[in-house]
Amino acid sequence: MVLINTTSGIPLNTRVASALGAKNSSVRLQAALEVGSNPDPGLLETLVERCAVEPDFFVRDMLSWALTRFSPRITLPRIRQELDSERAQARSQALHTLGKIGDKGAWAWITRDMLRDADDEVARTAWRVAVALVPEGEKKALADELVVQLGRGDRSVQLSLSRALVDLGDVIEPALEKAAANPDPAVAAHARATELLLRDPETGFNVAIDEARRVIALGPERAAAAAAAAAAAAAGVAEPSEVAEPSNAACVAAIGEPTETTESTGAVDAVEAVDC
Repeated sequence: MVLINTTSGIPLNTRVASALGAKNSSVRLQAALEVGSNPDPGLLETLVERCAVEPDFFVRDMLSWALTRFSPRITLPRIRQELDSERAQARSQALHTLGKIGDKGAWAWITRDMLRDADDEVARTAWRVAVALVPEGEKKALADELVVQLGRGDRSVQLSLSRALVDLGDVIEPALEKAAANPDPAVAAHARATELLLRDPETGFNVAIDEARRVIALGPERAAAAAAAAAAAAAGVAEPSEVAEPSNAACVAAIGEPTETTESTGAVDAVEAVDC
């Protein structure tokens, strides 16, 4: 049955489909909300296609929500097709929608290629959704796969990976311990930072990554001595240290220049060089 808008005489599906492509993002947002509130299978294809090109984050999220309002029986097969799309956004949004639907059967669709996708947003979404859908018996294998990505990208990408690993729980510890000994300092620092987050989830990622880089730059013993000296100084009982500390310039060279990044869920603080 075709619903008619009694005001304009235009079929409702036609009006809503047109609104989903409107120039004004508020109009598109309202249209997606309307579809989700009154799901009509005739608009399924329009929603999926719009996910691949919608530029506004909030509208995309509403489109995914609207898709969750349809029967998984018709939605999941169509979303699965998008996982092979040439458009990175189509792949990312399809994964995001799978996560919102939460059907554990979709775990088998999360491939190694998706977890290693060259597009950071696709990979980040795949990490998050894989952790949400993974069966208990597959967690170790997933952890082993995810640690391969340690050291990838800027801090926002690294934070996404660390969060995904931490959400897997203690099963990640052996893989992280091995990665912490990696000769690549970026990989080793990221692994150590993730270990810190696993032990203390309240630790900020910037704090964790800087502490990990300090340990790598100074070595565990010198880093511990430096930390003890700093604690003593804060308590007003600092003693002359027998350990010669490197200059600030040497420390920055070992650790790397500060960078500044943003994450889709909010700004990540500007990274400060470690005060050696």
